[in-house]
Amino acid sequence: MATDVPPRTRSRIDQFFGVSDNGSTMKRELMAGTVTFLAMSYVLAVNPAVLGDSGPLGAKGIPTQAVFTATAVAAVFGTLVMGLWAKYPIALAPGMGLNAFFAYTVVLSMGIPWEVALSGTFLSGVIFFVLAVTKVREKILDSIPMQMKLAVGAGIGLFVAFLGLKAAGIVRASEATFVTLGDFHKGTTLLALFGLVVTVIFLVRGWHGAVLYGIVLTALLGIVTGLVELPGGVVEMPKGLDQTFGQAIIHLPDAFTAQMAIVVLTMLFVDFFDASGTLIGVANQAGLLDKDGRLPRASAAFAADSVGTMAGAVIGTSTTTAYVESTAGVSAGGRTGLTAVTTAGWFLLAMFCYPIFAIVAGAGAITAPALIVVGILMARSLGDIDWSRLEYSVPAFITVIMMPLTYSIANGLAMGMIFYPIVMAAKGRIKEIHPAMWVLMVVFAGYFFFLAE
Repeated sequence: MATDVPPRTRSRIDQFFGVSDNGSTMKRELMAGTVTFLAMSYVLAVNPAVLGDSGPLGAKGIPTQAVFTATAVAAVFGTLVMGLWAKYPIALAPGMGLNAFFAYTVVLSMGIPWEVALSGTFLSGVIFFVLAVTKVREKILDSIPMQMKLAVGAGIGLFVAFLGLKAAGIVRASEATFVTLGDFHKGTTLLALFGLVVTVIFLVRGWHGAVLYGIVLTALLGIVTGLVELPGGVVEMPKGLDQTFGQAIIHLPDAFTAQMAIVVLTMLFVDFFDASGTLIGVANQAGLLDKDGRLPRASAAFAADSVGTMAGAVIGTSTTTAYVESTAGVSAGGRTGLTAVTTAGWFLLAMFCYPIFAIVAGAGAITAPALIVVGILMARSLGDIDWSRLEYSVPAFITVIMMPLTYSIANGLAMGMIFYPIVMAAKGRIKEIHPAMWVLMVVFAGYFFFLAE
């Protein structure tokens, strides 16, 4: 992508994005956008592996090439909205954790068709948009205790890591112990272990594209050893959206059920707080928060996130959300929406490279290390939980442990939300419980007794 921009064009772009006003330069913004893309482009391989019909979902999954194209389109659209409207150096794409919830809880465990699951994703985006453009957002943020927010993020991290370990063959099912160590004599398991080791090394060395580089090296080793097939080409016109586009709208009537209400609520809850944490965290690193620690243009930023979710669902993928990998671009100097626009440009180009990403999406040994590493990063919030107080640690632990052990993000979230008001009341801190928490407790109790199988 060229960095030489004519003076007149440069001044207009500079003025629109406020590049100079934020102490940045055009060249730095373009470089930062490239770094962000390198840090998060693994989603183009991992998301089709999670949601596609060539992965664990089999025939229940969305056509894999359609997922790839939808992932790229959703990333381009959502990131452009964030860059051009909210003007933040933050990129969007289908979120890790939320795609696992979509695939393994909603489609696989609940038996809900992917078309209806997309409708649920769309509805969660609509609700998120309404909350984003009103002051209800702040009230909801205040009603959910920080300890539970941290626990949900960490629990999803453990669940995602478990999925990666399972896909890698590092752990496997056992009739005696439910789960046990995998077969380290299998070539694919050894390949996944190699991928995990090199990705972790890149990560601790501080390389912004650690996950991507790990995927590339693992794929190359897999090709050399014959464990992974060579791609049939390099460039191919995007296709597959004719199988998914509009399904979320067509199946909306099927989404208005009690079971889907829990699905939508869980998607909304996770996306809402994931987006909040990511947006504030990235903006803080970039020095974009105001003197009171608030996020300027917060409504536009959150609305952009929700618009990305709605568009992604209509196109054919799970919840689109802000990516914490945007911090890579910020650390490279990105300060404005021009960084996001640059990232969107790279996703647009990548859309034409399906043959390359297809071999990765179809090989669990290659994508598994990425899932494990993403899980590790998400689980870091465990350290911020106040484990010294039982009224916090009990519901937090139950939330975290139930997600991987019940193979369901919704189950862990529901169980934690039930226990929190109970232990707080038992501790004599009933006045500190927000009324919304009592409502959630009743809703999730109903989920266990009437909906969960």
